[in-house]
Amino acid sequence: MLQKRVIVCLDVRDGRVVKGVSFQGLRDVGDPVELAERYQDEGADEIVFLDISASAEGRGTLLDVVRRTAERLFIPLTVGGGIGGIEDIEAALRSGADKVSINTAAVKHPELLTQASQRFGAQAIVASIDARLERRQVEVAMRADASAQQAAAPDDGRTPSLPWFRVFTHGGATATELDAIAWAEQCATLGAGEILITSIDQDGRRDGYDLELTGRIVEAVKVPVIASGGAGRAQHLVDAFLLAGADAALAAGMFHDGTTTVREVKRVLAAAGIPVRLDLPEIPA
Repeated sequence: MLQKRVIVCLDVRDGRVVKGVSFQGLRDVGDPVELAERYQDEGADEIVFLDISASAEGRGTLLDVVRRTAERLFIPLTVGGGIGGIEDIEAALRSGADKVSINTAAVKHPELLTQASQRFGAQAIVASIDARLERRQVEVAMRADASAQQAAAPDDGRTPSLPWFRVFTHGGATATELDAIAWAEQCATLGAGEILITSIDQDGRRDGYDLELTGRIVEAVKVPVIASGGAGRAQHLVDAFLLAGADAALAAGMFHDGTTTVREVKRVLAAAGIPVRLDLPEIPA
């Protein structure tokens, strides 16, 4: 069985790492280069930088951070946020990134995934999807009369309707008409080598990943799936791997705040029978 990966995400704005809840209420966490190196030393399998600066200056600042970080990392580094085309992908990879995460641009121009995959290799292209549970469906499902009608309806053999997860772009600010599971399938078909699925509902809340969203995407695609949004303790990563079947789990806040460490999380994963890389560097006393 392939080893499961623990990925640490660093949201970068104007050269600093920040963190919020459901993409809002951002607070300063620290220097991205120092944090990336620290998490590598703790045993992180990969680092993700997400540029949440909207300005061109923000993009330039992030690429400088990528260059300085790449010089000190031996684990894969993924860069995302503000990737608009082939030129941006090439700039990120030339700066030292191993992979590039694409969200909004892929929704606007799906052919970009194919072009990028053909030029740089599928292993370097990650389709990032931000999704939120469609609230109207939840409200209907919770209505007592809807439940009564369902109970009274004859069994026609049809599969009950499943919750719909809507895809959002522009850092969770813009709703689309895309279904997250169908879009993930399309991204994989177009050439994405991995799917990074983030639950906007769960992001920063630390009460667990959206296992249904993650699990349905795992079932729908043949490429690795990264669970994101909601990790608060090691058990949440155990659930993402054992219950949802994710290939990797991404976390941020619980590591930034010192709630736990990558090293401790990996020990819990190993104890649960999950194959992980444990040849971690020793921390000096």
